Formats: sequence, structure tokens, C-alpha cells
Amino acid sequence: MSWLRPDGRQFYQLRPVRFERMFTRFAAGSVLTSCGDTHVLCSATIQKGVPKFLEGTGKGWLTAEYRMLPGATPQRQAREFMKLSGRTQEIQRLIGRSLRASLDLEVLGERTITIDADVLQADAGTRTTSIFGGFVALADAVEKLIEQGELERSPIRHQIAAVSVGLLQGEPVLDLNYVEDVAAEVDFNVVMDDQLNIIEVQGTAEEGTFNRTQLNQILDLAEKGIQELLDAQRKALSSSTH
Repeated sequence: MSWLRPDGRQFYQLRPVRFERMFTRFAAGSVLTSCGDTHVLCSATIQKGVPKFLEGTGKGWLTAEYRMLPGATPQRQAREFMKLSGRTQEIQRLIGRSLRASLDLEVLGERTITIDADVLQADAGTRTTSIFGGFVALADAVEKLIEQGELERSPIRHQIAAVSVGLLQGEPVLDLNYVEDVAAEVDFNVVMDDQLNIIEVQGTAEEGTFNRTQLNQILDLAEKGIQELLDAQRKALSSSTH
């Protein structure tokens, strides 16, 4: 392809991915998730009780909150307090929808899991990093419930991962960094489970359009990247944190 990636990767390559589990002391699950120069602290906390619309149903709930810290980008980002930007609301809803798809909410019982995704450094892909890192924090939190005797079995049915794909000079490119994200004519975020079933596809033609053939190429490349992320999650979760 004619587009030369700034970091020298091939079009089909992910950025280096790293998980530092149990990163904080008090959350049931926490992981500093790095995808290249994007770093997101993903934390999972568990509370008894559920939103009113679920009270008495025996089902649990998972929700998410997403924030960009002031120093995460070259220009300081103002903190968001009571009024969240539309972008922040959209991203945290995506994280919540994606990770709820991993759970059997009846097995979870009337508990609420909150996934907090705090972006420490942003080089594009913060929402996808929040999702695949958030799953690792979720898995650790659920394991803690089982160890404490709160649950007899895990409510997790599926692993979840997400990745970005863009069209640059008409060709699909996996896992965009910021320079590529700005230059892309088309930008996609794809969320899948461990059966490679699609949970969500967000696709926008920033400039121009894309055709059906290109859409298939984008999804094929996303699937390849997600398979690699699922493997990275499994490897991280199988390693000792001590």
C-alpha cells in the first residue's frame, strides 16, 4: 500500500499491547492497559443492588464511566464535572454495552459492576483500549467474587475485545494511532466476542465514501486484530499477579 505508517508497522499489525493487572489496591479488578502510546487505567468495582428498573428481577447490571485526564493530550483537557460532553457519554455507553454482552446477568445476581476507564495518555483508540482492558479488569473482579464465596460460578459467558480500522488512501489499516486517525478517510470501531460474533460496529466516512468491498476488508482486518487481542487477554489472565 502507498500509506507509510509513522511507526513502521505493516497495515495488519496492532500496536504493542500490555496489561498491568491489580494496578490499584482497592478496586476489585484494575489494569493499566497500554496500546502503543495510549494508556488507560481500567477499574472494576462491585456493589450490591441494581438500578430501579431491575429491582426484584434477580438480574445484575454493568455500567461504565469514561474520562480523559487533563494531561492525556498535548493540549490540556478541561475536567468534565456535572456536564459531560456528547463524546464522553457516547464512549461510556459503548463500553457499558460491549462489556454487558460478556455477562449472564442472572448469574451475577442483584449486583452492579462499574467499569471506570480513565485515559492517562491518548494516542487514538481510547475507546477500544477501554473495552479490551475493561474486560480484563472485569474478569479479575468476578474471580474475586468467586474466591470470596459470593458466587458459585462465573457469570462471564464471553471474552470481549475491540479494535479500530481505518481507510488510508483507500486501503484498510489496523489499529490507528493519532496521526493515522486524523488522516483516515473512513474510521471504524469494531467490538466482537470470543466467537467472533459482532457486538457493535461504529463506522463513519470522514471524507468521501466507502464501498461494500472495502467494508468487508475492514471487518476481516478487525477480526484478525480482535483474535490477537483475545489471545493477549487470555495470556494476561493466566499469569500470576503475585
